[in-house]
Amino acid sequence: MAEGVVHVGLLPNAGMGHLTPFLRLAALLLKHNCKVTLITPQPTVSLAESELISRFHSQFPQVTRIDFHLLPFDATSANSTDPIFLRFESVRRSAHSLSPLLDSISPPLSALVFDLTLISPIIPVIETLSLPSFILFTSSARMFSFFSYFPSFANVSDHNHDSLVIPGIPPVPRSSIPPLLRDPNSIFARMFTEDSGKLRKFNGILINTFAGLEAESLEALRERKVSKELPPVFAIGPFEPCEFERLKKENSTSKWLDDQPQGSVVFVSFGSRTAMRREQIREIGDGLLRSGCKFLWVVKDKPIDREEKEGLEQVVGHELMDKLKEKGLVVKTWVDQNEILGHGAVGGFVCHCGWNSVIEAALNGVKILAWPQHGDQKINAEVVEMGGLGMWVKDWGRGEKDLVKGEEIGKAIRQMMNNESPKISLFKIQEAARKALGVGGNCQIMFQRLIEEWKKKDV
Repeated sequence: MAEGVVHVGLLPNAGMGHLTPFLRLAALLLKHNCKVTLITPQPTVSLAESELISRFHSQFPQVTRIDFHLLPFDATSANSTDPIFLRFESVRRSAHSLSPLLDSISPPLSALVFDLTLISPIIPVIETLSLPSFILFTSSARMFSFFSYFPSFANVSDHNHDSLVIPGIPPVPRSSIPPLLRDPNSIFARMFTEDSGKLRKFNGILINTFAGLEAESLEALRERKVSKELPPVFAIGPFEPCEFERLKKENSTSKWLDDQPQGSVVFVSFGSRTAMRREQIREIGDGLLRSGCKFLWVVKDKPIDREEKEGLEQVVGHELMDKLKEKGLVVKTWVDQNEILGHGAVGGFVCHCGWNSVIEAALNGVKILAWPQHGDQKINAEVVEMGGLGMWVKDWGRGEKDLVKGEEIGKAIRQMMNNESPKISLFKIQEAARKALGVGGNCQIMFQRLIEEWKKKDV
């Protein structure tokens, strides 16, 4: 390795929402002349993850690939049936076997950047190797503020107050707290409780965000208002989607979009792991018809793509599907979301508020109708609403129990698509994103700081 070149190891966890930002970070590190080693737990949970990793390594053959084969895991010993949470648990239980694997990497790593779901089990590993370590937090700075302040909350299930007060940022409504945190035995709650108090053990926190979207939260974190024990927080976003993420032309939706008027299409997608009930899927279809808008709708009724067996007509219903075909495009496959959001025909985005989706909408200046479904998504929806990226119908709930009727959905879509007032806010956010990415922008400055810090290990 050339003198002065840093070698960064990247360790993502399961799920496209976790894998995608790690691969985008890898591409950024390569642009800054770093050597990169990608350590991926195998086998992947979804087919989409496996295909994305393959496309990534095809574009970047200079990245060293290490497959991390997990130890046998009895899923019945975990309090979950969610395949992603079960994989989180499996990786955590296998983490101790990373020590010899990381120690054998040559040349030695300058730093390890790992997923936020691996905090507690990675500590003995990095202490054994004396390895500088950084968390890539794959959600918003507001969500990280909640996570890092979590040990200070006496009881998140205490209903005596309507919101949780976190120093330096607007209070978090109690209704936005991830429901799984109210079940102390859930994998999610155990990870949150076990990990949130150990952030001081690491050299820094990397977040895919920027001041133009989350200035207040970033200032509170930077000035340690949220917690005096926080390590440095690096806002290294927004992460731009990369060429390896683009699908083959025959899988592209751009041909259909090319035939639609400017700003006329509403894009509807709830991410890689939000499976809707059939009943709710059909209400969404009815709502799209009632909205009177052109639409591009990605349908998903299974949490993992390998489980998707039935066709669109079976999921949506034959009669409804015939009506939908007359007004829009309905698909049940993985799509190039950034390509869609960047198309001039798209004027709005009905979105679950997964953080990657929020960032992509900000980069493309597309307004959001927020419909958070689980996990951190309500807190991210607060960022969307407060930042001027879009609107949020709060009484729709999370979609897990409450059924939102087509009439309500259609009305909200019309309101979003016809509302011109967010244009100024959207333009400012998009310009701030571009400025952060530009020469001398905050993204470049943050990477230069990180690289100088990583070089110290090699001195």
